[in-house]
Amino acid sequence: MTWFVVAIISALLSAFAAITQKKVLFNLGALEFSFLLSIVNLVFSVPFFFFIDYETINTLNLSILFAKSAIGVLAFLCVMISLKNLEISNALPLLALTPGFVAVFAFFILGESLKSIEIIGLVLLIVGTFILESKNIKEFVFPFNVFLKSKYHRFVIFALLLFTASSIMDKLLLIKLNLTPISLTAFQHIYFAILFSIIFLFFRNKEKISSAGLNKDNIGWIALISVLTIGYRYTQIVAVSLASVALVLAIKRTSVFWATVIGGKLFHDKDLLKRSIAAILILIGAILILRE
Repeated sequence: MTWFVVAIISALLSAFAAITQKKVLFNLGALEFSFLLSIVNLVFSVPFFFFIDYETINTLNLSILFAKSAIGVLAFLCVMISLKNLEISNALPLLALTPGFVAVFAFFILGESLKSIEIIGLVLLIVGTFILESKNIKEFVFPFNVFLKSKYHRFVIFALLLFTASSIMDKLLLIKLNLTPISLTAFQHIYFAILFSIIFLFFRNKEKISSAGLNKDNIGWIALISVLTIGYRYTQIVAVSLASVALVLAIKRTSVFWATVIGGKLFHDKDLLKRSIAAILILIGAILILRE
């Protein structure tokens, strides 16, 4: 059960990262924040490089990691855009669908399989997410209506698909290409910083840049978010190296429950009770997935 403990830690760190991200995004643009965070993440990742087994590093795994990082950059930016423009308890729950996507793709690409009880758990994750997104019976029956009406929900769905690909590539790098969790985390943050810097320099004139971006208060919050972000990314990578991608992601997405309840309360989100009850279904689904 070591992987389960590590995945739970990743979920908690991810939830508190999302809550603090929402706070900072009230003052900063999504791209500006993502760029600043990537630079601070790189600085805090420096100690990882002293523990890398450089004999496992080669052109192939670094190239695949670069592609994986590019996918991760787009996914993170999509989530930040949605998080800035939607309530936290409305933006994040869709990401709980990731385990279902991962299970399907991992089955076809990596040959992983899930038992019947685990499939039921994944179904509950999906049902819980649909309830969180619904406003009435009609939207529960036809949940995809929300994607036609809100471009910010479509950003989350796009991020979901990207996270699915990224998670499967984690497994490929760790198991098939022998990259260690420390190496993956360290080099990934180099790529993140480079890619976000390029995107920021290219699009900075198209986004309203806040003059408050580098003030002491924001930098303090970004430093905290960086610690949380590096923590949840590393623990997720470790968990993936120990267990099925789908199972790890199922537990990781319980962060939706914590972010919904705590963040929703802090930011005075609407329909918080309904969303909290629905989020519990996600936890039940995760528990069913854990059953042997």
